[in-house]
Formats: sequence, C-alpha cells, structure tokens
Amino acid sequence: MADSKIKTFFSNICKTVKTEELVAKAQSNTFNKTLSAFDLIVLGIGAIIGCGIFVMIGPAVCGSHGNIGAGPSVVLSILLAASVCICPALCYAEFASMIPVSGSAYTYTYATMGEFAAWIMGWILMLEYAIGDITIAVSWTEYLLQFLQGFDKYLPTWLTNPPMWLINDIPSALAKCKELNLDPHTQLPYIFGMPFSMNLPAVFIVFVLGLILLKGMKESTKATALMVVIKLAVIFIFVAVGMCFVNPANWGISLSGIDMKTVAPGGFDSIVLSAFIIFYAYIGFDTISTAAEETKNPQKNLPIGLLGSLIVCSILYGLVAIVFTGIIPVSQYGEVDILAPIAHAVRLINQPWIATWISLGALAGLTSALLVFQYGNTRILYAMTRDNFLPKSLQKIHPVHKTPHVTTWITTIVVMLGCIFMDAHVAAELCIFGTLACFIMVSVGVLIMRRTNPNLQRPFRVPFCPWLPLIGIGFCTYLIVRAIPQLATSAMLFPAWLLLGVGIYLAYGYRMNRKAEAEGTAQTILRNEDDD
Repeated sequence: MADSKIKTFFSNICKTVKTEELVAKAQSNTFNKTLSAFDLIVLGIGAIIGCGIFVMIGPAVCGSHGNIGAGPSVVLSILLAASVCICPALCYAEFASMIPVSGSAYTYTYATMGEFAAWIMGWILMLEYAIGDITIAVSWTEYLLQFLQGFDKYLPTWLTNPPMWLINDIPSALAKCKELNLDPHTQLPYIFGMPFSMNLPAVFIVFVLGLILLKGMKESTKATALMVVIKLAVIFIFVAVGMCFVNPANWGISLSGIDMKTVAPGGFDSIVLSAFIIFYAYIGFDTISTAAEETKNPQKNLPIGLLGSLIVCSILYGLVAIVFTGIIPVSQYGEVDILAPIAHAVRLINQPWIATWISLGALAGLTSALLVFQYGNTRILYAMTRDNFLPKSLQKIHPVHKTPHVTTWITTIVVMLGCIFMDAHVAAELCIFGTLACFIMVSVGVLIMRRTNPNLQRPFRVPFCPWLPLIGIGFCTYLIVRAIPQLATSAMLFPAWLLLGVGIYLAYGYRMNRKAEAEGTAQTILRNEDDD
C-alpha cells in the first residue's frame, strides 16, 4: 500500500502538460497582442542595459566584499558572461517559438520535466525578478543623488544630501554607521527598540512603475522605448568623451610591454568571479519570453527579440568596459563608488557636465530595467495561478486595462518591502544564482523535448544540438561552483529559498492540482452521461 502511494506521488509530481494545452490556454486569454519584434528588442535592451552597465561594472572591475576585481581584463569576463548567455538564449528562442505562452522558463519546464520541476522553476523566477528588482531600485537611488548633487547650488541640502535613514535599507544603514564609526541611535529612528531605515526614492519609483504596468504593456513599452533612447545616447556620450581621456597604461599596456598585474590584478579567479557578477547584466533578456501572449506573430518575433537584444547589449558592454578601465588607474580602484561607478569615472576626468548626463542616463536605464523586471514577475505569477500552484484569485484581469492587476500590485508591494529590509548586494548575488539555475533547466528542457517530441513544429531550432545546450549547461554550472566559496551568504540563502518553495508546493500546490484533476474527471464523467 505504501509503495503504491509513493509511486502515485512521484507519478503526479512528474506529470507534464501537453504543448497543445498550453497554447490553447494562452489563446483563451484577453491580453492585447500589440508587441512587434522591434518592441521586443526595445524591451530586451530596456532590461539588459540597466543595473549591469551602470552599476555591476564597478564591482566587476574594482572588486567588492574583499574580493579582487578583474581590472582591465573585465572585457574577458564580459565575453565569458555573454558566452554563458548565448547558449541558453538559443534554447529560450526555440521554446518561445514552439510554446508562445506567458511564463517563460516556468512554462517550458512544465512541458518537459513535470509539475514539481515547473513549480521550482517558477519559484526561482520569482526570486530572480523580485529580488533583482531590489538591487536595481537601490542603485536607482544612488544615481538620483548623483544627479541632484549636480544642482547643489540651486537645491536645498535636505534634497541633495538627505538623512541616511531615508536613502538606505536597514542592513545598509547599519553597515554605514559601523563603517563611519557613527552611533546608529543618533543616525536612525528606532521603533519599538528596533532601528528603522528605508530607501524612500527606491520605494517611490517601484510604486510609480507599478502604476504604469497597470495601464498595459503597450504603454509600458512606449515608456521603456523613451528611456532606452536616453540611456543609449548617454552611453555613446560617455564612450566618445571618455576615449579622449583614456591612458593605455591603465590597461597595463606600455612601450616596454604588458604588465599582467595591471591587466588582471586578481588573476584568472578574479576574471571568473567578475564574469559571475557581470552576468547580472544579462539577466533581463529572458524577460522577453514572458511577453509571448502579448506578441504579434510570437514564433517569429520572439527569437528575433531574444537574440537581437543580447547581441546589441554585449557590444555596448564591451565599449563601456574598455573606456572605464582606461580612465581609472588600478591604484584608485578602492576609491570607486561601486553603486555609481560610471559617474565616478567621469568625475575623474573633470567633466562634471557629463557626470550629470551620465546620472540622467543611468536613471533612465535603471528605470527601464525595473519596469521590465516587474513586468516579468507579474506574468510568471499569472501563469502559476493558471496552473493551480497559487490561488485563482490572483488571476483576475483588469476589466479596462486587460492586465493582471492583482499580481501587479503583489509584485510591487513585495519589492517595496525589499527596499526597506534587504541588503542590495546579497539580493544581486541571489538573483544571479537563480538565473544560472534557470538557464541550466531551460537547456536541459530543450534536450528532453528533442527526444520526447521530435516532430513538434519548431519555427526556430537551436543549431548544433545537443552540443550548444550542453555547453550552456557546463558554463552555468562552472560559474555557480566557482562562485560558491566566495559568496557564502547568498550561497546559503539560495538553497533555503528552494526549501521554502518545496514546503509551499507540498502544502498547497500539490493538493490543489490533485483537486483540480478530480474536478476535471468529474466534469468529464458528467459530460459522457449527458451524451448517453
């Protein structure tokens, strides 16, 4: 009897859903299909060129938390990170062309590995988007302050240099007090004996973007397109002006030869760790696949959007990294503000007017990334409610705007709370661990689908399969293994998040799926009796 229950349990958690059923569900929704290939590329650039290019380039080059950065060899880190991404991106493109459904990697996993694996994937994606949003929102605050300080002669001090407890989450505020040897009781308000601090600008921008997303994706794409234009213009200004101040000696290149201690201050290990950090910059491209149900001709446009945005952004990352490392000497890496590194580099070349524009471009870039990440999270939640993993009440569509307004507000509130209580650096590391795990599962999913359903129509196919998916799996696994010893806190929190997800699935998701199956069976019996 026990053996029978165990077999039934494992049979249930391994149940897959047919691609035909997924597509049928998607076709029954009321989303407006308005997005073109160009819209998707804009969406991808909006997500990718944000926190990575304006923030993560700092710790990747200069180091953080006691780790040595890659220095000028960060270009190799970018190439490694891009190589890690290209294989999963091709796998995403194949899946998106076969199954143009909201849910991204979550939906693909459900079709290939079954119910339990799909829940774990969705749980990881919620971590990736929601927690990743926190890091971006915190960095948004840093660049806002940089921008306002450019007008310190005209603005009041409380605006250009606000109190510590209004621009930091609680862990960061306490860490700054310790670093500056300040008494937290004099710097922070205490509520019921507990210190209180909140990143007010970050909370504000997350709330505003929640309102924008409530209006609909076409309107959100228009806002993203405007921000993409601004940040691309600023990036080109930085590259063009910065090239005039580049000193090849900062790259370790001189007439006497190449100085490897300057080229790679931390050796090969630092290049790999920086690839892990800079990988955060590429996380946004998979968000494109969550827009499948709002895309015109998704079988064609989704692969174009995925690969096009990845290629454009890789080129821009490389240009910015070359100029950034050419401006700042290795000896000054310890002085760089790693939350606003590009603005710091511009100040070194004594071009304050550019610093103001850089801050404006960074604000646009980070805002668009926040918008796309929040969008992706709402669509993941929507897909999971449709599959009985979460309460059906979350599945409601706004009668006017045709958007999942309940999940939009849940996502917005969660990120706002994270901006108060969670450390931004740990959030970024958790986000990276989650994304690498997602990429591995998507690559495995392509291999499974090729074997279990080889005749399914694939408008786009991963070339050189199975080798490219296997290379992607190997790259992602390698980055995870190499990063674990140096990122101990996030490396422990990530398994804890997975265990929490397993508990929720066993307590709610598994039970609700069995209930839905029983109801479906009963309805089938009633229909058969009516036919007789």
